[in-house]
Amino acid sequence: MTEIETTPSIEADLGRLRDHPDFARFWCARAASGLAYQIYAVAVGWRVYALTHSPTMLGLIGLVQYLPMVAVTLAAGVVADRYNRRVVAAMCQLTAGVAGLVLALIALLGRDTVPLIFTLVALVGGVRSFEMATVSSMLPSLVPASVFPRAVAASTSANQTASIVGPAVGGLLYAFGVAVPLAAAGACSLLAAAMTFSLVTPRGVRGTKSGLREIFFGIRYIWHAQIVLGAISLDLFAVLLGGATALLPVYARDILHIGSGGLGLLRSAPAIGGLTASFLFTRFPIRRRVGGRMFAAVLVFGAATIVFGVSHSLPVSLVALILLGAADMVSVTVRSGLVQLRTPNEMRGRVSAVNALFIGTSNQLGEFESGVMAGWLGPVGSVVSGGVGTLVVALLWMKLFPGLRDADGIERAPVEGTR
Repeated sequence: MTEIETTPSIEADLGRLRDHPDFARFWCARAASGLAYQIYAVAVGWRVYALTHSPTMLGLIGLVQYLPMVAVTLAAGVVADRYNRRVVAAMCQLTAGVAGLVLALIALLGRDTVPLIFTLVALVGGVRSFEMATVSSMLPSLVPASVFPRAVAASTSANQTASIVGPAVGGLLYAFGVAVPLAAAGACSLLAAAMTFSLVTPRGVRGTKSGLREIFFGIRYIWHAQIVLGAISLDLFAVLLGGATALLPVYARDILHIGSGGLGLLRSAPAIGGLTASFLFTRFPIRRRVGGRMFAAVLVFGAATIVFGVSHSLPVSLVALILLGAADMVSVTVRSGLVQLRTPNEMRGRVSAVNALFIGTSNQLGEFESGVMAGWLGPVGSVVSGGVGTLVVALLWMKLFPGLRDADGIERAPVEGTR
């Protein structure tokens, strides 16, 4: 999938991630935070479905996380650009940790009603918006641009590792009661906060603008940077239509009949594919024909979604999810590189916040869309129609954004003339 460039001169120019020790702490913090979120997602999803037996209620979990994200995204970008990103991210992880422990406590006391669960889920959704904006903005400050493509792949592998381990751990811990995985998720978030606070990173760059113009400048910048706009919006609509993860509890319980432990296995499968791809890209980073490879990956993502939707075989379902995760990793690597390296440092918080909103829209709102469609078409119809929609979007975006389709490299000068 990538051009293998391993000559000694290229290796010398790229450098090695191990020469940047602060990146190791950043990686551990991302892994711990991702692990917390994955354990939390398995426990909350399984608990809500156990209480309601409703696919639509599973979709509402995504909507409840998404709405607070929309409300605070633009403010999160300004905070990331004007204040110490390390402190902001750590405080967000601390808040998520406390929310996880509170969820564990009310579950232990038998007070975990759906409205109360949704309230705490909304809180986590809000603070994650600030965390995503600040954490994404920090990475270019931790490593030089020459190492950045590898750093993106390695950083993403932290989330992929968490996505493999987290669901399996969450499913196993759920056997001891819902409070156990929720407490574990809270503890992981607290660990992530401690690791993030230990980083030595530059402060956010205080901008010269104020008021609404400063808040909305991230949107204006993306609108002028057509390649960045195309990459972000492609991911938005592809995952919005193709996201099947909200329905994994339904597949585990009613279609594949594999229980909560099997649910953890299903949630881990995409991350296995993603982690494998991220290790490959850390060794052999994508540097040429990035646009074409991104579109090819989205097409594979849509096709794998369709295969998973119609499968009633656990091995076939796992293979489809693994391929889906690997394809998504290609898209994430290219998009992250384009967004971060084509954005000036003083704008990265606001641009990352808008990018986080698009990611949240595709993930959380995609879960809501899948749940609603499952209520109308059934789970299989929902997943298959979403996969078809992803294929259509990829083909349409190739026509609408020829600059992205033909993009050769990730790193270019930021768009000028947009201030």
